[in-house]
Order: sequence, then C-alpha cells, then structure tokens
Amino acid sequence: MSDWPLAELRLTCREVSLRPVREVDLPALAAILPADFEQDPRLELFPGLSAEANQRRLFYQGYWKSLGTWSPSAWVLHFAVTYRNELVGVQTLEAENFPALRTVDSASWLVPGVRGRGLGVAMRTAVLGLAFDHLGAVAAVSSAVAGNAASLGVSRRIGYAENGVGLIVVPGGEVAELRNFRLTVDAWRAAGHGSDVTVDGLTPCLPWFGLP
Repeated sequence: MSDWPLAELRLTCREVSLRPVREVDLPALAAILPADFEQDPRLELFPGLSAEANQRRLFYQGYWKSLGTWSPSAWVLHFAVTYRNELVGVQTLEAENFPALRTVDSASWLVPGVRGRGLGVAMRTAVLGLAFDHLGAVAAVSSAVAGNAASLGVSRRIGYAENGVGLIVVPGGEVAELRNFRLTVDAWRAAGHGSDVTVDGLTPCLPWFGLP
C-alpha cells in the first residue's frame, strides 16, 4: 500500500488500538453497528429498505466517500477500534480547510458490550494525540445532542470547554438541542493527555495532510 500509506497508520492509547478502516473490515463493522448509531439526518434514506439496512448502506457509503474525496485540505479518516483483539467500534477524525484553520472534529461509536470502561475516552484521546501532537492542530471541536450523555461525558472528561448551543433536525423530523464543545492545544498540553498516545507509520502520510 505504498501508494496509500494511510493504511499503515497505527494509534494506541491505554487499552485500545486504532488503525484506518479497510474495505475488508466493512462487513464485520456493519454487522455490529449499534442501534443508537447516529447517521447524518440530512442523508437520504432509500424507500423499501429497513432502518437497519439503510444504516448499513450509509455506513458503507460513508467509508467510500471518505477515501474518494480525500484532499490535504479536507479529509475524513475512519479508524477501526480494537479492544482485547476484537473490533468494537469506529473513531473518526476529520477536518475542513485544515492547513488554514488547523481545527479537527471527531465522531465515534462503540458496541454496547464494552461501554462504560473508558474506551470512548481512550479512542478519542488517541486521535486527538495524532491531531495536536503530530499534525499541528490548534483546536478540536465536538458536538452532540443534549441526550447523548456518553459523547458529552467524553468531551468533558478530556477537557473540552462548552462552546454554545444550537439546533439540529434529528431522524423523524424533530428538532433537538445540539451542544458544542471546543478544546485548544494549550488545554490539551496542560492536561498531559498526549503521554498516553503512541503514533506509528505517520511519516509517509504527512503529504496526505498537507504537511512536509
């Protein structure tokens, strides 16, 4: 995969290991998608497919889109998360106009059976370590609906500061409150989270992020 070195990128943080999702991983990951996995509500659903089938379809298409539209200034990187040698979820790191804004966003999901063990914190810490300590990010943002206690809890435990409230239309057409958070590189370094993160295989990938 010398022409696509991102495939060899590896992150670790405490008990979790992360590597970019591969096409061969898609069936296994789609099979364990949790029922509460939140797709972008703006995405069109196919009539005649069940909610579960649409969810799996959008998961596949999201992966293919992230690869097909990659550029150094705008990218979406999906990591497969492994815990005790089993796939347990996906952690995503993404950015728009990264060379200028140096700001990343994130999203994630975990299978229910491993929740409540600190894995959500560890996997987000891993990608933040990549962003802040290796890619030159100056800030990370995150958002979640008010009822998503798990995501909000991860942001608060890592040290994100609240950054306003907005509204979003959720599946079903209802309007929900969206809570926004922001973490600066100074706050990240003051907390010392980066000492828990190991990054391997990054050097060949730097041009993919617009870095020398």
